[in-house]
This record gives sequence, structure tokens and C-alpha cells, in this order.
Amino acid sequence: MEYGLIGLLVLAADIYAIIQVLGSSASTAAKIIWVLVILILPVLGFIAWLVAGPRSSAAKI
Repeated sequence: MEYGLIGLLVLAADIYAIIQVLGSSASTAAKIIWVLVILILPVLGFIAWLVAGPRSSAAKI
């Protein structure tokens, strides 16, 4: 049961990251690369996106 909950949390985090990438002002190629990284390596891709990923256009101050 606990692995199912962890998997659900990873899925929710990845969906959030993909939505943020698609809403960012990055180039189309960068968006495609980030989405592929997040889909192929769900946990590591999400962590990499948190550290170095493109920011959402709404997050700019």
C-alpha cells in the first residue's frame, strides 16, 4: 500500500512539473527535452527540473 501512495505522489509531482515546463517561456526544443527527461526518469527528472528547470512565466517578478 505504501508504494502505491509514493507512486501516486511521484505521478502528481511529475504532472505538476510538466505543466510548469509547458507554461514556461523556454524554447520549444527545451520544453520537449525537459518533458522527455521527466517522463523517462520520473524521480530524477523531477529533482533536476526543481534545481535547473525553466521557470513558469507566471513566476517571474
